[in-house]
Amino acid sequence: MSDHSCISRITRRSLIGAAAATAVSAQPVQDDWQGVARIVAVGDVHGDKDAFAAVLRMAGLIDDSERWSGGQTHLVQIGDIPARAPQSRQAYDLLMRLEPEAAAAGGRVHPIIGNHDAGLMYGDLRSVLPEEYAEFREPGSEERLEKFYQDEVAALRKAGQLATAEAAANHRKDWMEMHAPGFVEHRAAFSANGKYGSWIRRNNSIVRINRTLFVHGGISPKYVRVPRTDLNNAIRRELLDPSKLPPGVTTDTQGPLWYRGLAEENEAKLELHLSAVLRFHGVDRIVIGHTVTRTAILPRFGGRVVNIDIGLSRFFGRPPACLVLDGAAGYVLHAGVKILLPGAGPGERQNYLRKVIAADKPPSPVEKLLQEPNGQK
Repeated sequence: MSDHSCISRITRRSLIGAAAATAVSAQPVQDDWQGVARIVAVGDVHGDKDAFAAVLRMAGLIDDSERWSGGQTHLVQIGDIPARAPQSRQAYDLLMRLEPEAAAAGGRVHPIIGNHDAGLMYGDLRSVLPEEYAEFREPGSEERLEKFYQDEVAALRKAGQLATAEAAANHRKDWMEMHAPGFVEHRAAFSANGKYGSWIRRNNSIVRINRTLFVHGGISPKYVRVPRTDLNNAIRRELLDPSKLPPGVTTDTQGPLWYRGLAEENEAKLELHLSAVLRFHGVDRIVIGHTVTRTAILPRFGGRVVNIDIGLSRFFGRPPACLVLDGAAGYVLHAGVKILLPGAGPGERQNYLRKVIAADKPPSPVEKLLQEPNGQK
């Protein structure tokens, strides 16, 4: 049985009281800010609160006590807070606590919904570690987990599965290895009305700040003329009610949470599409995550697309890095070194990559990018 089907009953239970939440979800959520003096954008966290905090500290957004010190800066976290490392709950708690602290100082925190954030709500748990469930362990977790498991076994046997004692024993062993005590509490916390689920669905999937668009995956040709507010509202509706997921926006591989074309496809092939996206949203660049570079923050299309998913989680092991848009200037902080974003001129991207290599501990994985024609696809 897949994790998706395994949690279906918890998902359905979480819809009790959804009518009350519908009023909240229907309220307009601002997705456009202008006149912002400083923006710091951080890529996918993937369960590593310590690495996330190191980036925020490097950018001057938090102090040694992990309290907001960024003043009026706008922080954009591009999505995918959980999965692949054991501090997902801590990372959510840190970002949620920083929201009111930043607002009190005149700043702003923009948590973008990523595919893994949404997946925790509708049951796509393929990359979740048992240690992430263990963060939610509390007295009685073992008993709740056992009861949940027994209910699932009863359903399987009713369907004619697990007919032998050997099959049941093997199933239990495999299931328990993947579902630590805390699993049931984890699923409740990420339900539509749970502490973390309700917070996720209040967030945006796409925001515009000044002349930059921020989105986890990207804008595909399928959605090139769909207003960002419509996409944001559609995803919030679908996360509130999983019955609206298929064939909606949230799980669509061409949707803003999943699309990888701007990070992977040939630039010449997508030139007209990118120009249409920029024109439709009234921006000069798009900042994305989702497709991990495992090297550095990578500008594409002459700097009109910037992929900031460097792989900062311990799962990938890259150093702290973030994008800073400070007035008219744009630069990257890579391991504490300030590196200006390259322009579209000949050799500029190559020079940028060389500076990243110099900031890295040798050997740098960025070196292989210099071997590609023009350092890009």
